[in-house]
Amino acid sequence: MNNEILRRGLASWKMESSSAIERDFEIYKDLLLQYNKVMNLTNITKEDEVYTKHFLDSISCLYAYDIPNGARLIDVGTGAGFPSLPMKIMRRDLHLTLLDSLNKRVEFLRKVGEALSLEKVDYIHSRAEDLARDPLHRETYDFAVSRAVANLSTLLEYTVPFLKKGGILLCQKGPQVEEELHMAKTALKLLGARLIKKVEIPLEGTDLAHNILVIKKVETTAKKYPRKAGKPSKEPL
Repeated sequence: MNNEILRRGLASWKMESSSAIERDFEIYKDLLLQYNKVMNLTNITKEDEVYTKHFLDSISCLYAYDIPNGARLIDVGTGAGFPSLPMKIMRRDLHLTLLDSLNKRVEFLRKVGEALSLEKVDYIHSRAEDLARDPLHRETYDFAVSRAVANLSTLLEYTVPFLKKGGILLCQKGPQVEEELHMAKTALKLLGARLIKKVEIPLEGTDLAHNILVIKKVETTAKKYPRKAGKPSKEPL
């Protein structure tokens, strides 16, 4: 049943499954539910919902934007690995950095990566505000992704400093997207970013839809951003 959910969802976006992909998602699902018993990774514990609301929801980023082969991508506040780990399972060519402020989540992600024999993945325990000032990471990524981390204004300050000029942020947002976009106009301008398009994606097996914002970095981000840890969430731009 789970594989059928996966195949149907992928087919709706003209993507193909395979026995290797289905095996990887099965392993990921099992580890997620196993570790979730001892640490807070997800409130979604029904297997079919893991496939629809986590796996397919994450993969939809690949439908929203055509990511080039070998692109360097950072997932800011990745949590249990969404959306980037399902993207990596589908696209093993991607160079992935998984960033989270909670070390036990990072260690869980490392276990998943080992179980799936993933290569070209970095697991980093840090706050976004701190890592974005590291020259090895600041303005070095082709893509950034993030899901359910913060309001758009705050999220932009967490993510845009990681992007090269011309880099793309793929941001998953729910029904309040227009309100968040309106509130984020100042942040977009200050951080040197611009909305390119909004893609509405129906979610397989539900009557819900979510939006993926495609945001392009058009100017170098001023050195004062991101502000010190905690400031972006307490005082959004």
